[in-house]
Amino acid sequence: MIKVLIADDQKLIRESLKIVLDTYQDIQVIDTVGDGKQVLESIEEQEPDVILMDIRMPNMDGTVSTKLVKQSYPHIKIIILTTFDDDDFIFSALKYGASGYILKGVSPTELHDAITTVYNGGSMINPNIAAKVVKLFSKMAQSDFEIDVDKEGAALITDAEWRVIYQVGRGLSNKEISQELFLSEGTVRNHLSHILSKLNLRDRTQLAIWAVQNAPRK
Repeated sequence: MIKVLIADDQKLIRESLKIVLDTYQDIQVIDTVGDGKQVLESIEEQEPDVILMDIRMPNMDGTVSTKLVKQSYPHIKIIILTTFDDDDFIFSALKYGASGYILKGVSPTELHDAITTVYNGGSMINPNIAAKVVKLFSKMAQSDFEIDVDKEGAALITDAEWRVIYQVGRGLSNKEISQELFLSEGTVRNHLSHILSKLNLRDRTQLAIWAVQNAPRK
């Protein structure tokens, strides 16, 4: 059962999303809140597996809330669910550790798929903004923007781990990486855990950005 927290300042949207998600047996909506501060308060009571996070909310917006959640609860997955496809929002959400960014108006099936995908370690980007994300990653790879990593840890990365890092940079999910490298998904998850620990990175998104800049082709 995937525990989901919904954060949106519009009550109608919160209730509509809950009604939709309640139809799926593998998802449990544990709470609905109206702003970023309430997200942090709700997490203290009952930790969700996945948060559906609106961008523009009063008191604390979705990008700031995403940053604070990932700092204290790095294992919680966050999907930005919004009507805005502005570059700054995309960059901030991904930089702070969001696992997905989809626009409001997606079908119930697409929403369910996004939740299960990020819960299982993948990333979900709405097709309408995927091209912008690729351009952002490309700009970061070609600019002075850098993800800080533990240099000593980076020197300890094995050839097998480099192969996984390269696939993460391509945007592949754990399942796709396992198929590409002929590994079990459990082995891929173990590799990723060791890689993040060695590099002292918070999450897969940071690793993906670093991989675009540093991973050799394998």
